[in-house]
This record gives sequence, structure tokens and C-alpha cells, in this order.
Amino acid sequence: MAGIVLTVGMAVDANVIINERIRELLRQGCSIKKSIEQGYDNALSAILDANITTLIAAVVLYAYGTGPIKGFAVTISIGILASMLTAILGTHGVYDYFMNRIERSKSTSLWFGMKRG
Repeated sequence: MAGIVLTVGMAVDANVIINERIRELLRQGCSIKKSIEQGYDNALSAILDANITTLIAAVVLYAYGTGPIKGFAVTISIGILASMLTAILGTHGVYDYFMNRIERSKSTSLWFGMKRG
């Protein structure tokens, strides 16, 4: 259970980082499309750093742990890999799919939770 809870927390954190990077660029006056693309590029290093560090810790736990510790390491490893896949590729695909609708609406408060600066 602890591995699943930690994985969900890290998945939420990755999406918050991406959304904040997009919002920063929107506040600077960038277009919506450019903000999304650069937001993902800017967030990628922070997300990869956190997740790779966690994966390294999971490998060490698996190598030196026994029983439940190995189970925790396996659970968190699978969760982190799935989280990175969905946070980086999944949500980016959703933004790409809705890009025309987002640009047509020009409503950053609806899509990103903030008014344009």
C-alpha cells in the first residue's frame, strides 16, 4: 500500500510541475501552444531527476531488502515507470488532442486555472 500511495503522490507532483511551468509561460505572454511545448520541455528535467532518484532507491531496496521491502521496491518501481509514461506522454497527448479547442476558446482560466497575464 505504501508503494502505491507514494507512486500516486509522485504522479500528482509531476503533473503539478508541468502545469506550473505552462502557467509561468502563459503569464510571460507566450502563446498557448508554445507554453505547452516549452512547459513540458522545462518540466522534463525535474520530473526525470525525481523519478530516476526514486528508481535508484528502489533498486537498492530490492537488492538489500527482504520480503516486504522487496515488494515495496517492485511496487514503487512499476508505479514510477507508469507514472512517468502517463505524466510525460499521456497528458501531453491529451493537450495535443485538445489543442485546437484550447486555442479557439482562449480560456486559460478553464484549461489552466489562471487568467492570462
